Amino acid sequence: MSCTGVILAGGGATRFGGRPKGLEMVAGARIIERVARALRMVTDELLLVANAPEAADWLPGVRTVADVRPGEGALGGLHAALACAEEASDVLVVAWDMPFVSAALLGVMRARGEEGDVDAVLPESDGSRRGVEPLCAWYAARCLPPITAALEAGDRRVIAFLDAVRVARVGIEEVRRFGDPDRLFGNVNTADDLARLQGMVPDVG
Repeated sequence: MSCTGVILAGGGATRFGGRPKGLEMVAGARIIERVARALRMVTDELLLVANAPEAADWLPGVRTVADVRPGEGALGGLHAALACAEEASDVLVVAWDMPFVSAALLGVMRARGEEGDVDAVLPESDGSRRGVEPLCAWYAARCLPPITAALEAGDRRVIAFLDAVRVARVGIEEVRRFGDPDRLFGNVNTADDLARLQGMVPDVG
């Protein structure tokens, strides 16, 4: 069963001065490179979803695509991920500003998804107002139609389609086996966020 590792590099970064967040350095490497390294360990190929004209230069050798439906936010990025992945490929999606995402946790999510009785696998997180991390998750290829339906209905919430699919959660206690959720899912929205993440001890391995 094929699984594409997708790096979502969307958003206008308005709280970050419009600068490309994933190109910032954390623990000795650009954030986008850290995300790519984690995904490479547990997926069959990589795909970068980004609308910036220069995005093709960010990760040489990685296929880069723009949103199929521009202006639809993070859900539009997820739509592009599934629409542009290799035919019938499931996806492991990670936002490009999460420097400490765990390859081991991503592997657990892929394995759970490939058991075949669910359509999406999302890790629980104390730090998310949704209780889960939809931009660090596994989605089956069959999620594309309900995502498209949500967008057609004008619902751009990244969780808009989840009620229409079978969802499994990686419980918070299991997530903690891989590290502090605040660190695992820490992302860059502001300069203060970046400074906090840069001050964290690098992960091992």
